[in-house]
Amino acid sequence: MRSQISVEIDRPIDEVFRLTIERVAEWSIVVVEDEVIAETPEVVGTTFRTVTEDHGKRMEFQGVVTRHDPPRLHAIELTGELFDIESEYRFEDLPTGARVTQATSVTGKGFFRLFMLAFGWLLKGSHCKAGEEELASLKRFCESKAAAADA
Repeated sequence: MRSQISVEIDRPIDEVFRLTIERVAEWSIVVVEDEVIAETPEVVGTTFRTVTEDHGKRMEFQGVVTRHDPPRLHAIELTGELFDIESEYRFEDLPTGARVTQATSVTGKGFFRLFMLAFGWLLKGSHCKAGEEELASLKRFCESKAAAADA
């Protein structure tokens, strides 16, 4: 299942990139823990652990940074028990701030893979809505952090 969602944020691209990548657990609605396990100097190859919680269900993912080109691009792969996620964040400089585009691909495992094949059309709507809510939360976070820093 694939999705792509964008949001415009009224802050400079460098700041939006940094807050998006470095403070995930603070802006995300579903990520409750995010810790680096092994950091590489070039960032690509850095491994981390992420814990999500959605509708009372906690899931743990092992992650790796697959692409990193500040302030334009950051991509990760997450490996979980029920499914794997590939997520790419693209950052675009705008006269009024930055546009963030998140492209995500979810691949189910075992029974969940069959479930996704059978009901993917149903899941896609809720997946897109969740993505929109995540990016709206990122926008609020970036703009409120900026407002607090400007005060």
